[in-house]
Amino acid sequence: MNSIFDNIGIIIGISLMYSAPLIFTALGGVISENAGVVNIGLEGMMTIGALIGATVGYYSGNPWLAFLAAGLAGGVLALLHGIACITFTADHIVSGIAINFIGPGLSLFLSRLFFEGAAMTKPIPLDNKMPRPFNDILPEGTILNSIFNQYATVYMAFILVFIVWFLLYKTKLGLRIRSVGEHPRAADTLGVNVYKIRYIAVILSGIFAGFGGAAMSIAVVANFRSTLISGQGFIALAAMIFGRWKPQGAMWACLLFGAAQGLAIYLGSTSLKVPSTLLAMTPYVITLLALIFVVGEGNGPKANGLSYEKNQG
Repeated sequence: MNSIFDNIGIIIGISLMYSAPLIFTALGGVISENAGVVNIGLEGMMTIGALIGATVGYYSGNPWLAFLAAGLAGGVLALLHGIACITFTADHIVSGIAINFIGPGLSLFLSRLFFEGAAMTKPIPLDNKMPRPFNDILPEGTILNSIFNQYATVYMAFILVFIVWFLLYKTKLGLRIRSVGEHPRAADTLGVNVYKIRYIAVILSGIFAGFGGAAMSIAVVANFRSTLISGQGFIALAAMIFGRWKPQGAMWACLLFGAAQGLAIYLGSTSLKVPSTLLAMTPYVITLLALIFVVGEGNGPKANGLSYEKNQG
């Protein structure tokens, strides 16, 4: 019988595993919205990333190649969002909604194309999934093994939090990203190419969302199916708002929502008779409660969601 510490270790381990896809995706939202482009299409970008990651992982047997391909797929979808919002000054919300339709639809089409009409990809062999850096190093059955024997995507997600923080607050590019999100016209008068910076930020957001999708399809599970990405992109968006548009804040919010997911999965595996429908809705309920009672009237970058036209008055 597991001790209370073993159970805590299991819950923390599951929470970290499910937090990683959210962290990748939320960081993408942080970058995009700090540059002034609202990206509610993260869900669609995650979905295409999950499909491409699982497909490349199955056919190549290389999880790193699959991970990079997933990021590129998310970046391509983000480029469409950027063209609509930045070049053609379309409404950011409407464009994001369109991306959330395109992502799942295209993923299902490609799945049927690559896997003989199947709506899900074939399972990736265990040895070809994302590796665990500390596998067989930590003692089996210990709390340390339960917590730290994670897929590489978990560690990469936390490293990326620091990289994005450093990029936004310690580099010239980060300053430009934040400036075009706060006051694009002032940035333009100082010689900053607003369009270029926003495109960079939006494409990066798609790449990170693609990474988030791959973290699900080649790490948490071993294939893609139509229900694999079902709300995680919106939870990541909520985490970004909960974290006040800062990478470190988004990380803590993702850990909270990941913990809700971990607790739900753990309770579902125990003898406690908790209805499965109640467990499934737990992460989403906690997300809503956090947005209602914790975030309040959070204010993002001043020019967030406002299209910029260089020659406009």
